[in-house]
Amino acid sequence: METVKSVETETQLNLDPIIESKIKTLLNQMTLAEKIGQLSQHNGEGFEAVAAINRRVKQGQLGSVLNQADPEIINEWQRIAVEESRLGIPLLIARDVIHGFKTVMPIPLGQAASWNPDIVERGAQIAAHESSSVGINWTFAPMVDISRDPRWGRIAESLGEDPYLCGELGAAMVRGFQGDNLSNPNSIAACVKHFCGYGASEAGRDYSSTNIPEYELHNVYLRPFKRCIDEGAASLMASFSDIDGIPATANDYLLTEILREHWKFDGLTVSDWNAVQELAVHGIAENDKDCATLAANAGIDMEMSGTSYEDYLSGLVKENLLSINQIDAMVSNVLRLKFRLGLFDNPFVDDKNAQLFGSDAALKVAQEAAQQSLVLLKNQNNLLPLSSTKKGKIAVMGPLADAPYEQLGTWIFDGDASISQSILTAMKLFQTDNLKIDFNCGLEYSRSKDTKHFNDAIKLAKNSDVAVLCLGEESILSGEAHSRACIDLPGAQIDLIKQIKATGTPIVGVILAGRSLTLTNIVDDLDAIIYAWHPGTMGGPAIAETLFGQKSPSGKLPVTLPKMVGQLPLYYSQKNTGRPPTDESVVLIDEIQQFAEQTSLGMTAFHLDAGYKPLFPFGFGLTYGEFDYSNLQLSAAQLSENSSITAKVTLANSGSHTATETVQLYIRDKVGTITRPIKELVGFQRVTLAPGEKTSVSFEITTNNLKFYTRRRQWEAEPGEFQIWIGGSSDATLSDTFSLLA
Repeated sequence: METVKSVETETQLNLDPIIESKIKTLLNQMTLAEKIGQLSQHNGEGFEAVAAINRRVKQGQLGSVLNQADPEIINEWQRIAVEESRLGIPLLIARDVIHGFKTVMPIPLGQAASWNPDIVERGAQIAAHESSSVGINWTFAPMVDISRDPRWGRIAESLGEDPYLCGELGAAMVRGFQGDNLSNPNSIAACVKHFCGYGASEAGRDYSSTNIPEYELHNVYLRPFKRCIDEGAASLMASFSDIDGIPATANDYLLTEILREHWKFDGLTVSDWNAVQELAVHGIAENDKDCATLAANAGIDMEMSGTSYEDYLSGLVKENLLSINQIDAMVSNVLRLKFRLGLFDNPFVDDKNAQLFGSDAALKVAQEAAQQSLVLLKNQNNLLPLSSTKKGKIAVMGPLADAPYEQLGTWIFDGDASISQSILTAMKLFQTDNLKIDFNCGLEYSRSKDTKHFNDAIKLAKNSDVAVLCLGEESILSGEAHSRACIDLPGAQIDLIKQIKATGTPIVGVILAGRSLTLTNIVDDLDAIIYAWHPGTMGGPAIAETLFGQKSPSGKLPVTLPKMVGQLPLYYSQKNTGRPPTDESVVLIDEIQQFAEQTSLGMTAFHLDAGYKPLFPFGFGLTYGEFDYSNLQLSAAQLSENSSITAKVTLANSGSHTATETVQLYIRDKVGTITRPIKELVGFQRVTLAPGEKTSVSFEITTNNLKFYTRRRQWEAEPGEFQIWIGGSSDATLSDTFSLLA
């Protein structure tokens, strides 16, 4: 039975007195210039940068370096820091290790589709082991921005649309990166980002403004950050964007009142790249001096890339615009992380550890993560799994069938494409004397509109029993600064599908993408669809073993898939509104008669050309099994403050394949002092059943699971009636109710 976790509002400081004593001793010895140096992070790329960093490190006036992964250079910087600088303070070496170092896991959005904190934790652990072996001790992950608009390129880095799922998987990443003890040589410090609301960028345009009401901020966007901080996340990065007119980098409500005063966060806060100086570009500061003033007073400890702090903090202290006590608190947060990482004891690495890269153990985790990320959206006439024993021909086609680099996904600066195994390569391993597998790319890359390969592709499809089309978008089309207004398949891919469909050969569509794409214009042309995201190093073997039935797909959507881009933002946990749509109320555009009288058609909240439902709902995903839910029971009809209710359901696999189902628990607070979502995820469990097997799945519900940020601006559970659902997606219908007593 799973006890459903909740988000609490207050935390207590848990400082190590030995470390605090060492910090105080250092502060008493440091000059103001040395203190300010600890608050600066410089880019370490390029020969000139390395030479400049050498000088600053020797002067004891640099706290951190990012974007360097050469262990010889890193070791030399650390040697200069501890042996040649006056106080011997080591460096924080930071790197974007987002979903793997050399061995690349699926993009975070793909990992979220696993709904499996264990595999997410293990993937982060592999990333920590590999990156720490070259001297990296700090990563800018996990990203726990709630993401409800797939036009936003950085949705690829996110863990989806739901605060609970995002928080649980983000916490798993924190555990994986940091381990049981940050001072372990294989551990690196996590940095939870982007605080806060970055995923709500207007129209999905990266860096754009966000406008988030107070209750939405607390009940949705802040929750996964709190969960990760409760898990012990060592650091936090502020968002680029402004939130309700105040850029996060200068937002004292977020960085001081919530983070420090309410949550008691004792870790390090860092700006995003050049975000301090960009406060002037936002229009909230007149010059770099103002930028430094606003960011430091708001609660940013370290400036990434820019020079506002090193140029102006000293003068701000002299002008009494910033106190020395504030400087000391900021420096303490930097030093505390360095002590917790054990850098004062040993900042060096043995570059012989590079043999860790692409190890059998790492590849095994990468393959398991990729397999669990695959979401089976459609399987008409049980086309899948394909047979590897019957005589036949399979046509493998599409621009991403043999693209080992592209399947790694976005933001993989150190990812090793040479160990990445493509879908075609993996499928060829299933070829026998009876089973022939042939390939034609159809299109040379995802954006290509050159149809010169179409005739050969059509000929191949006609002579094959099934066509496996590997479609989607290249890795460069998602990630930071890669937003898209149209999120259909790019290039001539839709035309390719239509041409292959015309041959009459059954089609399996394998979609590789950094976001949820709109598939309405091709969903009927594909007999089966596997959404593979960008699956990482071992995506090929994971997809091949799933296509041929060695494994059953088990992924569930971490985001809602819209019918069309005009529905966005679209997510399952919407409000009911005063006029909620129903199947009966919806009148679609083609149903309206010509010269119809003016009337409020349906008089509910929907689009005339899309209705109100998505193409595929949050939490959806098929398997090769057939899962049936029945016999939902609650242990009690009423819940009090000090009691709990057990919700239990019978799950049966009536199919012919062993498969894993993710059982999901949703709750609705029917009446609140503020309007509440129609459903909220509060628990999930992965359950594997053999054909014909059934089991009982249960969840324990307490008042903690019913708490929200209420009209009284407190986290509390309000008495009243609650409805629950248990099922295989957010469209679950098996339901019951209980009451919370006053």
